[in-house]
Amino acid sequence: MQTRYPPSMPNLITGCTCVVCGAAAPLPRSAGTCPSCNDPFATLEINFDMDRARASMTPSALASRPFNHWRYAELLPIEPDDRAFAWPVGWTPILDSPRLAQWANAKRLRIKDEGRNHTGSFKDRASSVGVLRAMQAGDTTIACASTGNAASSCAGFAAIAGINATIFVPARAPKPKIAQLLIFGADVRRVRGTYAQAYDLCNSECDTHGWHNRNCAINPYLVEGKKTCGLEIAEQTSSDLPDWVVLSVGDGCTIAGVAKGLTQMRELGFIDRVPRILGVQAEGVDPIAIAFETGDLPMDRTADTMADSIDVPVPRNWRKAVNRVRDCEGAFVRVTNDEIAQAMQAAGAKAGVFCEPAAAASIAGIKRAIAEGIIEPSADILAVSTGSGLKDVDSAIAVAGEPNEVDPLAD
Repeated sequence: MQTRYPPSMPNLITGCTCVVCGAAAPLPRSAGTCPSCNDPFATLEINFDMDRARASMTPSALASRPFNHWRYAELLPIEPDDRAFAWPVGWTPILDSPRLAQWANAKRLRIKDEGRNHTGSFKDRASSVGVLRAMQAGDTTIACASTGNAASSCAGFAAIAGINATIFVPARAPKPKIAQLLIFGADVRRVRGTYAQAYDLCNSECDTHGWHNRNCAINPYLVEGKKTCGLEIAEQTSSDLPDWVVLSVGDGCTIAGVAKGLTQMRELGFIDRVPRILGVQAEGVDPIAIAFETGDLPMDRTADTMADSIDVPVPRNWRKAVNRVRDCEGAFVRVTNDEIAQAMQAAGAKAGVFCEPAAAASIAGIKRAIAEGIIEPSADILAVSTGSGLKDVDSAIAVAGEPNEVDPLAD
């Protein structure tokens, strides 16, 4: 029998620290960086009272909670709130796919299908937390810049909550994602420029108007929503833990969040080890992979990639991503457009999972990592498919081709 979430359980935040200097910093209202560092990439890490979380977030307690990501209330930066705890987000399925494993030359390959979330992507995890924090702060407008998925998830949950969403998208954002935004009633502002320019404009407008800033790269609370994917993976596979968890990487928030969730579940005793993490970047748009290898972030590392959701030449959260992947003894690989296209086809035809290009990049990365000797072919691998292919049907048609035209039966 399922019960409510922990009654009267306040959030267990103990403070936040800078990922660059390690100093304690004031908790920001929404977005913010370290006030002590003269560094635009000095993002913040939210810290929790893990002893108190361990006392109440036990396997038996979780067994009685509803199956969405609010079940992990102790490790979320929100106050308990019945207005939001029924919002549909999280607890996405993990699918075992032996045929896709064979295609990737892996012994075993599972997919966590984040396209099953409410607006069709992983970003629902972060946006639901951001919108709830905006509600609890009394803010009436939440804003973000996005190539599409973060924007549509923000707009969707803002619509449920009854607050305004102002969204800044770059010129190349796919039409299906823009259609979602408009249907959700968002104020959509298409910027005649790049994602980086949309991001800068959004931050400026948030400062000017006092809007709640949902931009995950500098809003540390949003990464805590993303980590619920790692919490779920640990809970769902606790008796059958993968050797590797594989994710596509754009600004670094997603991979950092999932790794944090896995690490916290080890701290709580749900798992006895943390899987290794593989980050996958698009070839040429690989600044975090370079930073992982060299310690320095290249600026404006850009190329033509079909994976718009990870087309981030200047990732603000690169340090958090690099640190987490190193802690997990992980690695990075790059994949080409051709490899992404092949993985889209393979995921659909062999696993029945319709991936958008950035989601398929994780699957392409598995095949590349095995070929390069980074992952052993005998490894047990779990790929996170971060978004539904319905988000970018033009790319899907370009990859899969047009249907065969046939004549009807004669009268």
